[in-house]
Amino acid sequence: MIRCVIVEDEEIARKVLKSLLAQYCPDVMVCAEADDVESGKAMINAFRPDLVFLDIEMPGGGGFKLLNSIEKSDFEVVFITAYEQFAIKAIRHAALDYLLKPVDPKELVAAVEKVNEAKYKKTLKRQYDTLLKNLDPEQLVVRKISLSTADKIHLIEVDNIIRCESDNYYTIIYFKNGTNLLVSKTLKEMEQKLEEFDFVRTHKSHLVNMRNITNFIKDEMVVLMSDGTKVPVSKRKKEKILEVINSL
Repeated sequence: MIRCVIVEDEEIARKVLKSLLAQYCPDVMVCAEADDVESGKAMINAFRPDLVFLDIEMPGGGGFKLLNSIEKSDFEVVFITAYEQFAIKAIRHAALDYLLKPVDPKELVAAVEKVNEAKYKKTLKRQYDTLLKNLDPEQLVVRKISLSTADKIHLIEVDNIIRCESDNYYTIIYFKNGTNLLVSKTLKEMEQKLEEFDFVRTHKSHLVNMRNITNFIKDEMVVLMSDGTKVPVSKRKKEKILEVINSL
């Protein structure tokens, strides 16, 4: 899911963009809207989105002024403009893409696909950096996370986790010793907690420890885990899983 903020001074333009996103880009969630530079800055700092749709011309300064006022910008930018002459300046300002008004659905979809690619490359880079760090003998320390159940807080060594499986609003964690633990966290929350430890989502209901993958069975579209479990790989995740495996 891509979390986005729309910064656009025209209310009708914001409504149209939200409608197009809902219709053509269901993996994009609009977290907040803003109609000027100051409110845009506030919404970005508050919600820390993956993507900002940013109008170039607005009251109180344009999109360039907003970007220059943010110290740390770990999000992608898609500029929106009614004037094509702004395109070159937008690209030079490191925007991922730009859309001309009125927004064309095909161009919107293409821009969102670029965001997905950029987001995935960042994830791969983070995983690769983490892997290198973990291979450094000086960094070999016990890696643990804390998880709460109804009666206690568990300190768990992540290397003992083979996989996690969604159970509605809960997650079942499977360990190398054959035991499992039910925790009151969604799989998405577990993914965020474990992504720095070489875990990867293979399917909407499954998160696996890359260190415990032994095979990828292409015909069955599953990964075989070290305990013999076969975990499904969705069609959407296949290329990403292969890329992650090949990067090791």
